[in-house]
Amino acid sequence: MRQATIHRNTKETQIQLTLNLDGTGVCQAKTGIGFLDHMLENFARHGFFDLDVQVKGDLHVDTHHTVEDTGIVLGTAIAEAVGDKKGIRRYGSMILPMDETLVLTALDLCGRPSFVFEAEFSAERVGTFETEMVREFFYAISYTAGMNLHMKQMHGANAHHIIEAFFKSFARALDEATSVDPRIADVLSTKGSL
Repeated sequence: MRQATIHRNTKETQIQLTLNLDGTGVCQAKTGIGFLDHMLENFARHGFFDLDVQVKGDLHVDTHHTVEDTGIVLGTAIAEAVGDKKGIRRYGSMILPMDETLVLTALDLCGRPSFVFEAEFSAERVGTFETEMVREFFYAISYTAGMNLHMKQMHGANAHHIIEAFFKSFARALDEATSVDPRIADVLSTKGSL
């Protein structure tokens, strides 16, 4: 099974996360931020990943450390679970509609982190979740997973819809990129390694 369990303990957060890339979409998320829990449930469900994440963070400060560190740990788990990348498709993309919103996510599990993010949010918060933390969350994933990640809002007005569409499209793109293709005997690179 392609899975990983990661523990991260700092003065700001204590995180335990288990990710199974070959799951069925089961999620247990307790981050202390209701909207983030909902987004992680969407990520697991739409990517067919099993995810268990338990976070205790310094929410008396704000959501920044909790959200960013959760992204760091999830990215680390993705990198560990995907392993040597033999046989995987490597690339994944998804253009996902949600009501008035349309977003694009494209990624490459190349081992060279890069992150491009284009979005505008009409609200500063959704629940207690600061919308500016969407960028920080996915940036953390891209760098710890060694992932080239592009995310772009093409249409949209409602902040909840835009963020949810990003999480769902990321899940679908990651599911595609981590899928095993029997035609790929080694890694999908002319270099012979990723």
